[in-house]
Amino acid sequence: MKTVILAGGIGSRISEESHLKPKPMIELDNNMPILWHIMKYYSHFGHNDFIICCGYKGFIIKEYFANYYLHRSDVTFDFTKKNDLIIHNNVAEPWKVTLVDTGINTMTGGRVKRIRKYVEGETFMLTYGDGVADVDLRALIAYHKKEKKTATLTAIQPGGRFGTIEVNNRTGKTIFSEKRKEDGGWINGGFMVLDPGIFKYLKDDNTIFERQVLERLGKEDELTVYKHNGFWQCMDTMRDKSYLDGLVEKGEAPWMVWKK
Repeated sequence: MKTVILAGGIGSRISEESHLKPKPMIELDNNMPILWHIMKYYSHFGHNDFIICCGYKGFIIKEYFANYYLHRSDVTFDFTKKNDLIIHNNVAEPWKVTLVDTGINTMTGGRVKRIRKYVEGETFMLTYGDGVADVDLRALIAYHKKEKKTATLTAIQPGGRFGTIEVNNRTGKTIFSEKRKEDGGWINGGFMVLDPGIFKYLKDDNTIFERQVLERLGKEDELTVYKHNGFWQCMDTMRDKSYLDGLVEKGEAPWMVWKK
C-alpha cells in the first residue's frame, strides 16, 4: 500500500527554521528530518512506497533524496584520481520515493488530487509531513477494511498546554492540576487510509481536504474514525520541536520503533 505525505506547506508558525527549508525537512535533535522519521515509521510496518507532495522549497526535498547516499554514508573524494567518489558502508533503505511538485499555494485536497495518477485504483495512506505517533498501522488498515468507508482518519486527543486552577469560593482553597488529554476533544491526527473513491471529492487546487472533503464525507456517512490513545505530536512551533528534540536526545521517542 502506497503512502502519500503532504510536504508542501510553508510552515509559517515555525518560520525560525522554515524560512530556510520546508517544514518536513527540519531536523530533530540536529540529526534527521522529521520527514525521514515519518518514513522510517511507515517502513517499519512494511510500507516502503512513498509519494511526497512537494511545494514550498520542494527542490530541497528532491536534492535530499537525490544525494541520500551522501547524507547517510561515509565518503571519500579522491582528487588525485580524476575526482573519484568512493562511498563506504553504503546505507540503503528499501524505499521507492516519488516526489511530485504539487504547487506552492495548492491546498491540501488539491495536493492529493495532483498525485491521482500515482495511486489510481488503489487504497492508499495519507499523512502530514510534520507529525509523529506510535499508531498501530496494521490495526488502522484492518479497521478501515472492516468499516468499508471511503476514508478513515486517526483521531487523537492532544494534551492541554496549560494546567487548570480551581478556587473554592466558600473555603478559598485553590487546586491546581495539569490538563489531561481527556479534557479536550478528538482531532484529526493524520495517519489516514483512503479508498480510490476519494478523488471524486477533490475539485481543484483550492480544495481544502480537512474542510470541504472530510466534512462532506461525514455528511454522506463515508468517513470513519480510528481512535488512537497513544503518543502523537505535531511539530507546529519551535516549542513542539524542542519537545520532540528532547525525546530523541533522551532515547524516549515512542515513534522510533526501528531502534527497538
